Amino acid sequence: MRLLRIVTLGLAGSLAVGLQAAEDRPLPAPHAKAKLICHDCHQKEKPTSAAVPDEACMVCHGDYPAMKALTKDAKPNPHGSPHDPLLCTECHRQHKPPVVKCLECHEGKYAFKIK
Repeated sequence: MRLLRIVTLGLAGSLAVGLQAAEDRPLPAPHAKAKLICHDCHQKEKPTSAAVPDEACMVCHGDYPAMKALTKDAKPNPHGSPHDPLLCTECHRQHKPPVVKCLECHEGKYAFKIK
């Protein structure tokens, strides 16, 4: 009986921590409005890491050529890098503020506003 109570309390505590962690990582407004759930991007029922395959982004946003065409008027085009295509999540980090990977090497050279 005591073991059952310990296990039950442990599971309840883990659940509470898990729920709190999910609340601490809200989705950006467009993804929340689309009613996306964790599985939609992480492709796992209960993700344990931040890993999201690019293919999950491309389901809604299109592939690299489509993104390059969509942002063709931006100077420079953030999706038209001469480097190998970056992973979407290199810049677009959904549970954290976005970053501009280009600026890691090209500091001060470009002005980007990530959506």
